[in-house]
Amino acid sequence: GGAGAAPAPGRGGSRNGGHAPPQQHPQDCQEPAGAAADGGAAQPAAGGAKGSGGGGGLGGPLRFPDACIFWLHSSLEALDKRLDSRVDEMLETGLLEELRGFHRRYNERKLQENSQDYQHGIFQSIGFKEFHEYLTADAGVSEEERARLLSKGIEALKQATRRYARKQNKWVRNRFLKRPGANVPPVFGLDVTDVSCWEKTVLMPALEVLESLQKGERPSMEPIRVQGEEQYNKRKWHDCELCNRVIIGDLEWTAHLKSRNHQFLVKKKRRSESAVDHQASVSDRQPAPECPS
Repeated sequence: GGAGAAPAPGRGGSRNGGHAPPQQHPQDCQEPAGAAADGGAAQPAAGGAKGSGGGGGLGGPLRFPDACIFWLHSSLEALDKRLDSRVDEMLETGLLEELRGFHRRYNERKLQENSQDYQHGIFQSIGFKEFHEYLTADAGVSEEERARLLSKGIEALKQATRRYARKQNKWVRNRFLKRPGANVPPVFGLDVTDVSCWEKTVLMPALEVLESLQKGERPSMEPIRVQGEEQYNKRKWHDCELCNRVIIGDLEWTAHLKSRNHQFLVKKKRRSESAVDHQASVSDRQPAPECPS
């Protein structure tokens, strides 16, 4: 009975975030009911990282409280030039010879069976599929065509390397800058666009941050601001009358609003309201019945 009932919003905390409501979801009655039967309060799951103090959506608290992250970044133009130069250096130091050897030792049988697969395993490594046409060209292919295939493979490799670098940057942003919490260390950005200023723009600022953290002081350099750090509330209650659900947490609420089920019900409600409005409009246009004389 009453042992498992969730506290009313007015008692346990405002659904508008005025007071921090309990973390227990109103439909999750098992833990409090079991605790009442045992004569004690509900206990967190043993060994759970999220149950320890300072935990969050990414796991438990930081092992070292003064940890930080240095993110070396540069302009896209400078980054692309460096990546292209790296590919050129790889080619100069024997990349094509390594690829030829691999195809000769490992892939010859698959090529004969026409079963080469670039969707799995080592073939997903950047460099294999980009040079496939060049490395598997027949011996009778002209030198001009072979040079064209080589140039095509080099350009494809450079493009793939750039895409991978952008993917890494996106991962850093999503993993550390868009997930606020006590278990996300501060991220300090260091600009490496101009490497001739390395000591001034990278080395000295990094050492200053480390020295301040070791002393327990706040560094003069500000970390990259975590997006949404102030606006997200992990305990705020949200009522979705449309779905008849209670969602706890701003991030969870945002995800719910974008969910397929919620969007389906929103469209269904709009269609229903549109039909009602149309029917009312038709009724308004109909002439009023004449009064009998």
